[in-house]
Amino acid sequence: SYGHIHFFGPYLYRSPFWSTSEEQEAERALAHLEQVIQFEGPNTIAAILIESVVGTNGILVPPPGYLAGVRALCDKYGIVWIADEVMAGFGRTGSWFAYQHFSAVPDLIVFAKGVNSGYVPLGGVIISDEIAQTFDQRVFPGGLTYSGHPLACASAVAVIEVMEDEKIVEHARTIGETVIKPALNELADKHKLIGDIRGLGVFWGMDLVTDRATRAPLAPYGGSSPAMTELTAHCRSAGLLPFVHFNRMHIVPPCNVSAAELAEGFAIIDAGLTKISHYYTGV
Repeated sequence: SYGHIHFFGPYLYRSPFWSTSEEQEAERALAHLEQVIQFEGPNTIAAILIESVVGTNGILVPPPGYLAGVRALCDKYGIVWIADEVMAGFGRTGSWFAYQHFSAVPDLIVFAKGVNSGYVPLGGVIISDEIAQTFDQRVFPGGLTYSGHPLACASAVAVIEVMEDEKIVEHARTIGETVIKPALNELADKHKLIGDIRGLGVFWGMDLVTDRATRAPLAPYGGSSPAMTELTAHCRSAGLLPFVHFNRMHIVPPCNVSAAELAEGFAIIDAGLTKISHYYTGV
């Protein structure tokens, strides 16, 4: 029957593979993926679908070598690699697409809202030349009622032109390195509640804990906690609308955010973390 199989990806801070380095985490995650492929049978697998940088589940940046390893496994077993760039694509990580940071090229790229800032609903698939050539002699067996909608496509063209003219992708990369990353490091130095920070461009996440030594999360998986509720309420009352998921707060501003706007936002988060600092139980 048709279906899908989940597998564990690399996540060094909470490694399911007991890794102690990025290199080890990539190696073990790839070994696990290959075991899943072999167990399920390569001939039963149409594609492997991966977010190039995982979004909602924590802004998880893959370690060096992981996506290149996925590419190698897909080539070895004749499997299509689909890169999900719906959240991370179109400048969010400081490159047009997140996979471009990792020296590996997928077969298909799926994208959506970032292509036109969500002005009109639009999604699409970028197809490699090798796969596209298979439809030179036969009809592509896809299509929807509103495929190629003129208004949606026109909005995408206009947004891409503005992004190029205003160098928005370059701005996202620069402000991430020179403003967001240093500001998050400063917060982590000040607040022990921050167990881990990670991200690229304007796509970052904070992993909040009650104890840095045990890495006990500030809220359980699948739930919230009084601490996270208080932090979120503080930010909202101060005019900042954060994305909070379990024990994580995501820092995902617009790609054209200014340094002044970031400073204002980080000041609100700083005050919020101070307000809930009593929830920290470690040393």
